[in-house]
Amino acid sequence: MPNLRQLDLNLLKALDALLDERNVTRAAARLGLTQPAMSGMLTRLRESFDDPLLVRVQRGVAPTPRALALAAPVKQVLADIAGLLQPQAFDPATARMTLSIAATDYALRAIAVPFLLALRPLAPSIRVALLPVVNEQLQAQLEQGLVDLALGTPETTAPDLHARILFEERYVCVMRSGHPAAPAPQAGLSLDQFCALDHALVSYAGGSFEGVSDEALARLGRQRRVMLSVKSFLLLPDILRASDLVAVVPRRLVDDADGLVLCEPPLDIPGLTKVLAWHERTHRDPGHRWLRALLLRTSGARA
Repeated sequence: MPNLRQLDLNLLKALDALLDERNVTRAAARLGLTQPAMSGMLTRLRESFDDPLLVRVQRGVAPTPRALALAAPVKQVLADIAGLLQPQAFDPATARMTLSIAATDYALRAIAVPFLLALRPLAPSIRVALLPVVNEQLQAQLEQGLVDLALGTPETTAPDLHARILFEERYVCVMRSGHPAAPAPQAGLSLDQFCALDHALVSYAGGSFEGVSDEALARLGRQRRVMLSVKSFLLLPDILRASDLVAVVPRRLVDDADGLVLCEPPLDIPGLTKVLAWHERTHRDPGHRWLRALLLRTSGARA
């Protein structure tokens, strides 16, 4: 019975060359070996397969029936190993895979929507799962393959993940068209007006009535009146259109929203940085690399 412990890749390559060339000298030259080295490998092959494999004839060597039976399988094994060592080809037009993206609803609206619109005609068989981001579970989800990409901020991105900055976002004040406090074009609200209005804000944790705007106001010794707390940015535009509430939101959320008026807040509110993050597990995969490049391009990421 062949001894698999003695059979390595170099022996299989030697057997393949010997069966093709039917000549020890030519087989050695093909592999860049000396004739004695090739003869030694033939001896090891004979021991491994318990068969002469190649016997001397008038012109070179001739394969035994066992050797002839091995020829095609050995070539297939070598081809399979070569395929393992080559980068996997990726064709988006025919690729079938599932990409999972974890993000807040704002990030899905601002980043995932344009990505999906661009993806569909280029890769019609790639499925996308859009998942809510849970910061406490995200690292484990990325490691386990439950999530492939995460749309977050530098503060929520673990240092051992790969990451690229997508864009810098700033906040704007928004209210319905026809709102009594809507400023004239190119004008804005005064700080007193801003603080006197009834505000809505988004609280991802749920139930909070304070956010980055309130922190900025507190540094000025001021407060605003937050009358509504919701968990979803996507719900907010409809609420604003139907009420006299105002809100401070990321600009990309409302840039193209009908029925709303945008103006600059009357105080300095720090913006946010959006980041695309992924695990080492998918870093070199050709399909994931192509998908990340498309997402970066459609989000307007910096080169």
